[in-house]
Amino acid sequence: MAHPRVEAVAGEARAAIGRAGASSELEALRVKYLGRSGALTQILKSLGTLPAEERPLVGAAANEAKRELEALLEARLAETLEAERSRQRERERPDLTLPGRRPPQGTLHPLTRVRDEIVAVFMGLGFSVAEGPQIETDFHNFEALNIPRDHPARDMQDTFYLSPETLLRTHTSPVQIRTMRAQPPPVRIIVPGVVYRRDADITHSPMFHQVEGLAVDANVTMADLKGTLELFARELFGARSKIRFRPSFFPFTEPSAEVDVVCFLCGGDGCRVCKQSGWLEILGSGMVHPQVLRNVGYDPEAVTGWAFGMGIERIAMLKYGVDDIRLFFENDLRFLGQFA
Repeated sequence: MAHPRVEAVAGEARAAIGRAGASSELEALRVKYLGRSGALTQILKSLGTLPAEERPLVGAAANEAKRELEALLEARLAETLEAERSRQRERERPDLTLPGRRPPQGTLHPLTRVRDEIVAVFMGLGFSVAEGPQIETDFHNFEALNIPRDHPARDMQDTFYLSPETLLRTHTSPVQIRTMRAQPPPVRIIVPGVVYRRDADITHSPMFHQVEGLAVDANVTMADLKGTLELFARELFGARSKIRFRPSFFPFTEPSAEVDVVCFLCGGDGCRVCKQSGWLEILGSGMVHPQVLRNVGYDPEAVTGWAFGMGIERIAMLKYGVDDIRLFFENDLRFLGQFA
């Protein structure tokens, strides 16, 4: 039997449930009318305050209204959830008339690109590629290259030692030693690889890449080195490139020279990149020191040789105008995508 107070609440709830268009609205109505503080729940809690003769009537009416509203909410929720799922499916339905999306296309890392260009130039000149271990002995990395334990040049290397006799190689020159000890002259090799030094800033990295070249044979001269590097510069930096040699010092070559290339941005006129000098340093080179030849069992009276070494990161920074070496190792796709 209906009761006016209960019927007023139930009628209001029925109308609200009928208007609800979302599952979230229905949940709010359930809380409003049937929750612990809901309107219908409050009627049931107040039964003790009613006259004794009214309690059975109000209680029965409230419980009946509660069951009715629960059934209405359940039925309406099922309809609403189905409608929501239908709308979601419609939103997510793929449009088969749209053109397909191409997957992003990868590209060679700029360091790999520059390394391959350098190696290709020298392979075209008859050089072969040689490789060696990154964990080296002190003998191969220093002593065989005329750098004894007390030589100040060791301070320039900032070496990562693994033990008193083993280390992470500081240059790729140990591969030259291993190659010459393994075969008689003539030797013509190009040696790309990873090297390690204790250095880190915008132009230096504790891990970086080098390429070294070595040619040993009878009657090899400094003129051969100069001609080879001139051709290399033209191939890598353009047909109008020029190089110059500046006297320098390396323990494993004598005489030694730093090699500069005409700034390819200003053509030698002077700019910010070349610090107004018109030249950019690209590598170190020289004639193989006679003692290094003796250390590998060669006769310096019978053969001579030249060698050079360059940092791939430095060449890439100059070639592409990159001012921070760390960009090569951060794997930022916005940076790497520029070299596609």
